[in-house]
Amino acid sequence: MKSLRNGLLFALLSFTTATASAQGILIVGDSISAAFGLEIEQGWVHLLQKRLKEEGYDAPVVNASVSGDTTAGGLARLPRLLEQHDPELVVIELGGNDGLRALPPANMQQNLSAMVERSREAGADVVLLGMMIPPNYGLRYTRAFSEVFSTVSDQYDVPLIPFLLEGIGDRPQLMQADRIHPTAKAQPQILENAWPVIEGWLDDR
Repeated sequence: MKSLRNGLLFALLSFTTATASAQGILIVGDSISAAFGLEIEQGWVHLLQKRLKEEGYDAPVVNASVSGDTTAGGLARLPRLLEQHDPELVVIELGGNDGLRALPPANMQQNLSAMVERSREAGADVVLLGMMIPPNYGLRYTRAFSEVFSTVSDQYDVPLIPFLLEGIGDRPQLMQADRIHPTAKAQPQILENAWPVIEGWLDDR
């Protein structure tokens, strides 16, 4: 229920803080970007909006992240989000739940590829924020999972952060009790991890 409330809250936030032609950054992610277990203001996406404003960038941020979402769910939601917000940049932070559910990497790759194509058809640039899964899923699966992000990145020439939780996921003090979701203390580091591809887009904008 908590994850559902988080998702609904962010959906409401998206509707109430952006117009139909926001012309900014659209974040399509899962619980990592939906600030699961935290206050909205603590999440890395909220910190991104603050940083953009502080550095003088005129780029509103719409957070369309939903806890528990998969790449299939993101793909299903994307057309309406693109039509509603008309973003300049789509940040895709999905795949973690595909991995945790051991869904086929081939399907995940198809979904991410379709999201890139549909975003570009709508006139938006795209960046990918990748994820890794625990080694207990087996070497073959974890390798295939990780390669999905690099394959999509190479195929479509999309900027990629290979592991959004670099320097965080292996530090228990930065993870919540479930060992899946980062704490509030970890959120600034998540932003630092994501910032290079977002800043690169801003500089080329």
